[in-house]
Amino acid sequence: MRAAPGNGVNPPLSFLRWMAPITVCMLIGPVVAGFSGTLLPAFGFFPALGGQTIDLESWRQLFELPGISASARLSLLTGFTTTAASLLLVTAFCAAWHGTDWFRFMERLLAPLLSVPHAAVAFGIAFLLAPSGWILRLLSPWATGFAQPPDWLIVHETHGLTLMFGLIVKEAPFLFVMTLAALGQTDAERSRTIARTLGYRPMNGWLKAVFPRIYSQIRLPVFAVLAYGISVVDVAIVLGPTTPAPLAVRLVTLFNDPGLQQRFIASAGAVLQLGLVALGLSMWLALESIIKRVGKVWIESGHRGRNDATARYAAAGAAISSVGVVFAGLSSMLIWSFAQSWRFPDALPSGLTLANWTRHFSTLQEPLINTVTVGVSAVSIALLLAIGVLEHEVRNGRRTFVGAAGVLYLPLVIPQIAFLFGAQILLVMAQLDGRWPALTWLHLVFVFPYVFLSLSDSYRAWDERYSRTGLCLGATPTRVFLRIKLPMLLRPIMTAGAVGFAVSVGLYLPTLFAGSGRYPTLVTEAVTLSAGGDYRLIGLFALLQMVLPLVAFILAFLAPGWLFRRRHGMQVTR
Repeated sequence: MRAAPGNGVNPPLSFLRWMAPITVCMLIGPVVAGFSGTLLPAFGFFPALGGQTIDLESWRQLFELPGISASARLSLLTGFTTTAASLLLVTAFCAAWHGTDWFRFMERLLAPLLSVPHAAVAFGIAFLLAPSGWILRLLSPWATGFAQPPDWLIVHETHGLTLMFGLIVKEAPFLFVMTLAALGQTDAERSRTIARTLGYRPMNGWLKAVFPRIYSQIRLPVFAVLAYGISVVDVAIVLGPTTPAPLAVRLVTLFNDPGLQQRFIASAGAVLQLGLVALGLSMWLALESIIKRVGKVWIESGHRGRNDATARYAAAGAAISSVGVVFAGLSSMLIWSFAQSWRFPDALPSGLTLANWTRHFSTLQEPLINTVTVGVSAVSIALLLAIGVLEHEVRNGRRTFVGAAGVLYLPLVIPQIAFLFGAQILLVMAQLDGRWPALTWLHLVFVFPYVFLSLSDSYRAWDERYSRTGLCLGATPTRVFLRIKLPMLLRPIMTAGAVGFAVSVGLYLPTLFAGSGRYPTLVTEAVTLSAGGDYRLIGLFALLQMVLPLVAFILAFLAPGWLFRRRHGMQVTR
């Protein structure tokens, strides 16, 4: 039960009212200002580089680039296919197994994958599917007859299928977790039970009674997945085609070109990238409209469905296979980091050694320190802002505009490449380019939405009667907040921090643009190394990307229990 505003339980504090405006400025400010700094050079206006007039010369040069239309089509197709396949996989599995032991098993299995950065998953898949990867090693020579790796183009094949597969197996866990959160808000269990009582088959009943309400809850996360798939860079560098590469990858190359005049073309391409995302979202909305009309007719038909056992087991097989591929790839990456000598077609290395780690320790040290310090700093600020905004909501009895999902998802829906270049220009003008505060700030832009969304439900659900009890015993509101509320919410706070830290570890473009090469991190170094063939060194960087978020989640799980080990009667909100 939550106390009503103005009842004396939680008197509003003056500084809390500024938390929401400060948060929005820190989140939306770089996006809006950055896009403005990209839009003007796209049309020729960039006085620092001699662009004094508005014209379309940059666009003409952009469309004259070889294969630029193919790059744009590839980006759009990748994002649309990835989103549709991920949503289909999650929906099919939930419809088939919601409420069963299988569903609870997958819930526990998929949760750890959410903490693994995209680039680490991409490296794992590359280690698994490459011509010299683990799959062909296990099948050779007894099944394939190969004594040497075949000359097959798998990882960087021209249609982007490997890239799409890598994105699907990474985005499906994210949509699954979002679906789990929506299931708790839509009374899905009762709806599913009623549908089964009326004679509907499991999948048919779930799709008719539960999915329409679930989709309205996960719609914005779906949009975020679509925007990311269209504009992805790090995964595309590791798994995507190179002739031509997806549009966002080519734009990064143009931005990093020594010829500064290429910045005009790159800016026009960044605006084109935003247009592709807008086109993708428009296509998705049109598809939504068609499915809504067809689905309404299907629901009203009252058809109970036939035997869906085959479809149910197919959904389970697809989900388990995708998870198995990720775990196998990460395991291969782990083995490579300790491998002594691993010649093809040996299924396992000749021996394991720590020599790889000791030899490259000095190389790992700086990226590791930068990754941890930037991540911890961004998460700490994000937690302070999120707690301040949520506490202001509770004390005033109404949600702030920060809680509006559209505001939170804005940095996630707009392509990073569309505003980061402009943000870099503004940082240069402010003499903050390549500075640690600027790097932390841009990380904060992407970390805060995940921290806020992870923490908000638990924070809003906290029982205000604990505050009344503390106040009745003579404690001040500040003491109640510090000694009762925060300790009881420590587990969700630390979990939200772990989610934000995992996001920070995997940020590639913000680090590339804001750091200006002065602050290498694990992800930037690993992506750079992907062009080489040293699997051991790549394995080291990619493995650390996986281990750091895992350590954060372990701390979030164990620390509250250890801190309150002598207070077993205290209820810690989960």
